[in-house]
Amino acid sequence: IFRALFGAKRDYGLAQQNIQARIRGAILMAISNAEGRLALATGNKSELSVGYCTLYGDMAGGLAVIGDVYKRDVYALARFANRNAERIPLRTLEKPPSAELAPDQKDSDDLPPYDALDAILEQIIEGRRIPSAVVAPAGVSAAGVREIYRRVDRNEYKRRQAPLVLRTSPK
Repeated sequence: IFRALFGAKRDYGLAQQNIQARIRGAILMAISNAEGRLALATGNKSELSVGYCTLYGDMAGGLAVIGDVYKRDVYALARFANRNAERIPLRTLEKPPSAELAPDQKDSDDLPPYDALDAILEQIIEGRRIPSAVVAPAGVSAAGVREIYRRVDRNEYKRRQAPLVLRTSPK
């Protein structure tokens, strides 16, 4: 279908990557319907804030349990869950974060490390700061802060279509 729409290419980029997420989302929603279960969306606050999520893909579901939890805190919660026994495979926690929609893809190819991203997002979201008032963490330039701010603003349309998010913060 991509060849008919866009011509012959080896890689169709984001369109091809997002269709994978959307197919998985459709399958999960079909299982949810067939079994009478509630599908949980997997996006966290960091990803939802900057639009690092796919409409009708990983955003599919009836409830976003971790939608108001920053990525670094998701990892902390996972480590806490593993405190007495390995419930979440350590390889999952130790490998670099990845949407896994392209070969060798890592989130850091497109985003700053989550500790830095989350520090910036906290200032923008909870602190209601404009880019010039954000204290950039080490390794992030003023231009990088402006880009994150732009992404937060630009992806409001996705957040408005997200499933209900359980709130854990004031904003």
